[in-house]
Amino acid sequence: MKRQVPGQKKVSGVRCQVLGCVMLLCAFSGSAQVATQANEGYKTPEGRDTVAKTLSAADRDEKQKPRELVAAMPLKPGMVVADIGTGTGYMLPFLSEAVGAQGRVLSEDIFPDFLEKAKNTAKQHKLGNVAFIHGTETDPGLPSNGVDVVLALDSYHHWNYPDKMLAALYRELRDGGRLVIVEYYKRPDAMPGGRALQHIRLDAADFIKEIESNHFRLLSERDHVRGSQYVAIFEKK
Repeated sequence: MKRQVPGQKKVSGVRCQVLGCVMLLCAFSGSAQVATQANEGYKTPEGRDTVAKTLSAADRDEKQKPRELVAAMPLKPGMVVADIGTGTGYMLPFLSEAVGAQGRVLSEDIFPDFLEKAKNTAKQHKLGNVAFIHGTETDPGLPSNGVDVVLALDSYHHWNYPDKMLAALYRELRDGGRLVIVEYYKRPDAMPGGRALQHIRLDAADFIKEIESNHFRLLSERDHVRGSQYVAIFEKK
C-alpha cells in the first residue's frame, strides 16, 4: 500500500480535473475573441448577403473615395498588393489598375461566399492579375515575404485575433513593406446608428499603439472620410 508523506495533502481525481480545466482556461484566455459585436452580422449566409449589399452599394465610391485611397498608397506597377477582408471585391478594380498587368492583387477573405462574390467582381471587370485566397481568423495565408503592400479597408475591427494577424502579416510582407489600414473612429457619428461605439475597440491613438507594438512603425495618418474614417500607413520594421 502506498503511504502518504506526512504533511502532503491528497489531491483527488476530481480536483485534478478541475485544476486541469482552470489551466486550460488560463492558457486560452489570451486568445479570446475581441470582435464579437462587430462580427454579429457575419455569422450566417443571410447576414453576409445583407452586408454584401452595402459593400456593393451604388453610392459607395462617393462615400469611400477609393481612387483617393489608392493614390495615397505606395503602389507602383509590378507590385504585389493584398486586399485583406476583400468582401465582395470592391477595391479589386482600383488595386488591379494601380499595379498593372505585371503586378498581382491577392484577394483574401475568411468566408467562401464572399470570395465567390469577389471572383464575380474580378470577372465582371475582366481583371487578369487577381488571385484569391481563403484565409483564417489568425492568418490571411499570403506568400511568405512575398507582398509589398497590404490593405485592410474597414476590416481591422473585425479581426478577432489582431496580434496573431499582425504577426502573420509581418512574416508575409517583404522587408520595408507597407500596411495600410482604413478604420473608423470610435465616435458616436462615425458609423450609422452609433454602431462605432460598440463595434470599434480602439480610437486612433490606441489603435496606432497596438499596431506599433506588433513590429510596425507609423509612417502617416490622416482623415479619409472626415469624422468617420482615417487611413494609417505603417512600415514593417
